[in-house]
Amino acid sequence: MLYWVLFIGIAVISWIVQSRFKNKFKKYSEIPLTSGLSGAEIAQKMLHENGIYDVQILVANEGQLSDHYNPANKTVNLSPEVYHGRSVAAAAVAAHECGHAVQHATAYSWLQFRSAMVPVVSIASRLTSWVLMAGVMLMVFSGNPWILAIGVGALFLTTLFSFITLPVEFDASNRALAWLDASNVTPNREEHDGAKDALKWAAMTYVVAALSALVTLLYYAYLLFGRRD
Repeated sequence: MLYWVLFIGIAVISWIVQSRFKNKFKKYSEIPLTSGLSGAEIAQKMLHENGIYDVQILVANEGQLSDHYNPANKTVNLSPEVYHGRSVAAAAVAAHECGHAVQHATAYSWLQFRSAMVPVVSIASRLTSWVLMAGVMLMVFSGNPWILAIGVGALFLTTLFSFITLPVEFDASNRALAWLDASNVTPNREEHDGAKDALKWAAMTYVVAALSALVTLLYYAYLLFGRRD
């Protein structure tokens, strides 16, 4: 019963945070930058001012808010509205993704740890649902806990990955905001506060995702260890 209360609560909070973030992004997308720079130009400027010349800036094809940095091929991938945009939101997102490139170039430990986990977590995330389902059924009908234990182990890895992502994302935002101010890309208070607010709500989506993963892990861990007792 407690699990379902927590699950529903997290789901509601997640919906609120996602909606809030999208509204914030829309709001700050309508505030033009004094500098008039596009997201792509800001990304290139930030990379070059940090001594990074081997990272490409590409247009992501996955759609809105699909922006990401890929350390495997050293590319900053910006959604069309960020790549071409000349708004506070575009500046914040472009600088944030370049913050990850700076982390990579400076061997930021949390990013290295996260990147090392990607291959294993990628496999675990694809198999977890099926293994957990099979494990619960086997536990109920035969009392055999081993498949469920494997599923809980895989779920632990994906949950750990979610929490390791948090310092990586917060650090990238801090680097972005510091650079935006130092480079005078967001020279006035409205632009600075807008960029900060947009990145805060983006970070909150990762916090909620991590908490959701933790609640799910605790539920299946309870099924495994509780029923075995």
